Amino acid sequence: MTPGPIDFSGLMARQDDQIELARACLQIAEDAYPGLDVDGYVGEIERFAKRLRARFAPEAAAEDRIIALNEFLFDDLGFGGNTDDYYDPRNSYLNEVIDRRTGIPITLAVLYMEIGRRIGLPFEGVSFPGHFLVRLPLRGGTLVLDPFSSGVPQSETELRERLKRVIPRGATGEWKDAARRVAVAELPLDQFLEPASNRQILARLLRNLKGIYREKDLPQRLLEVLNRMIVVAPESAAELRDRGLVYLRLECWRPALKDLAAYLEREPEASDQDEVRAKMVDLTVRCARLN
Repeated sequence: MTPGPIDFSGLMARQDDQIELARACLQIAEDAYPGLDVDGYVGEIERFAKRLRARFAPEAAAEDRIIALNEFLFDDLGFGGNTDDYYDPRNSYLNEVIDRRTGIPITLAVLYMEIGRRIGLPFEGVSFPGHFLVRLPLRGGTLVLDPFSSGVPQSETELRERLKRVIPRGATGEWKDAARRVAVAELPLDQFLEPASNRQILARLLRNLKGIYREKDLPQRLLEVLNRMIVVAPESAAELRDRGLVYLRLECWRPALKDLAAYLEREPEASDQDEVRAKMVDLTVRCARLN
């Protein structure tokens, strides 16, 4: 008997290096796009890679493969960063990125990595502060690339400029700003360029969607995202709490009580324990009325 397609929970049960990143991203998109042809989009990525492989010799160096990838993806196919509507949720769904040829740093990076890995470029994701990047270890060091900006290589100076934009400024005074610039210049850059695991990439993608749907006040969409997040990071107490609060918003009393109780069981000294316990008392009363 032919085994059926593996679901999201099944993917997350694998060892991290065995997780199919593109498939997992597309399965996340199924919440917003019921009936999505996940296999079809994975096949599209395979077809991109097949077309690209025809552009260089089998013995081509990594640098030549990167040039070919950038020309194919960004010049020929027209992919690019969505600077006009960055927080459009479609930018976080890989099917929409493929269809619309635009996305945010992390989804473009996923597509870039998935095509790259199929043409012999073992890319790794980098959860750089404020902007997801891609890296490739080479004999002479590590090459860092920005798929949001057409795969442009990032110099050390550019990376430190990115850090300066996300590290908080001093409250007031020229000295604090100068001290901040010195501090950023002296930070060991390597600590920000560690490769991200597949689970870390998926969690960052989901956090983006979580922030978008919270800001747009769409609790049902937010619940779907949190359900996925808890599969990706089952050890996260904060996600349990947040899901419990969304259940509360949706008047799902029993699931709300269960999640909030599980949160306090994991974090008995949580800073918000009094607030959560008060909600649990109210939920206990509401649940009793349902019997």
